[in-house]
Amino acid sequence: MDTRDLSAHVPYRAGRGIEEVARDLGLDPESLVKLSSNENPFGPSPRAVDAIRSHADSVYTYPKAVHTDLTEAIANTWDADPQQVWLCPGGDGFLNYLGRAFLAEGDSVLVPDPGFAYYPMSARYHGATVDQYPITRDGDFEQRPGDVLDAYDGHRIIYLTTPHNPTGSELTLSEVRAVAEGTDDETLTVVDEAYGEFTDRPSARDLIDEREDVTILRTFSKAYGLAGMRLGYGLVPTAWADAYDRVNTPFAVSTLACHAGLAALDDREHVEQTVETVQWAREYMHEHLNARTWESGGNFVLAEVGDAGAVAEATQEAGVIVRDCSSFGLDDCVRISCGTREDTRRAVETINEVLGE
Repeated sequence: MDTRDLSAHVPYRAGRGIEEVARDLGLDPESLVKLSSNENPFGPSPRAVDAIRSHADSVYTYPKAVHTDLTEAIANTWDADPQQVWLCPGGDGFLNYLGRAFLAEGDSVLVPDPGFAYYPMSARYHGATVDQYPITRDGDFEQRPGDVLDAYDGHRIIYLTTPHNPTGSELTLSEVRAVAEGTDDETLTVVDEAYGEFTDRPSARDLIDEREDVTILRTFSKAYGLAGMRLGYGLVPTAWADAYDRVNTPFAVSTLACHAGLAALDDREHVEQTVETVQWAREYMHEHLNARTWESGGNFVLAEVGDAGAVAEATQEAGVIVRDCSSFGLDDCVRISCGTREDTRRAVETINEVLGE
């Protein structure tokens, strides 16, 4: 028996983990530094860990009340109505829900190149075709509304990423507004703010009150350190917020994820420590890496190193795991996640040594 034609679907390739690298190279996992997946260098909030432990014996029940509690807590954080919060299993879950709500066979979407592979993947699952708009090295990876609108041709969804992965470039609120205003009423502008906690630029949240064609994505995976819990959410306009109940997978967000999210929201100290360290690490890499880098609003830095595959392999053998960006079409760049001060210094030293050989 054959599946349907999946040839257009490019598999998502995550950064390599410590366990698999240690096993492949015969190294002690404790000796490795992983800076390839933009994870929180301090791990999860201690409050979130306590919440997971204290509610472990409740996992036999479906997440009903706690789902409501977390939804209301997020709504309060953003001064929104609870129905505007679409709680999802990771940010990619929100992309799936938007596909279910907006895409039909024959629709088209517009995605950044380079960009997050799951934008086109999730769209194709719903029968949409995919076009791209460029984010180019010649333009220092700046994101320009004009480039987006030049590529626009009545697409049903446009995906914007700010801060952008893997380049770190950002869009201002006025630039996001320009894209939304330059498209048809039936075009949805999705603003992916998965790295939003790491920048001082304002969120596109206010546009949701002004317009019915803008939505934003947020996640607990990065600043809150809950990547393994798979917890994210979207903020949507009230005009179509009730679509959530029609597209949501039953009980998609687990009981433990909800409890962890509630606790993490209350732990401002953990987030502040994370953001402060990320800001330090970005500047340290810009100043000390013997490679060209670009300003970043995320918890990572893109560096031009020549043969990205060879550099990533050599640094890995030296105990530092970074992301080869060939899968983004940048085969001479690596992306280095911001680690602790100690790990960031080690990564910079290791990469410089590899580049000097």
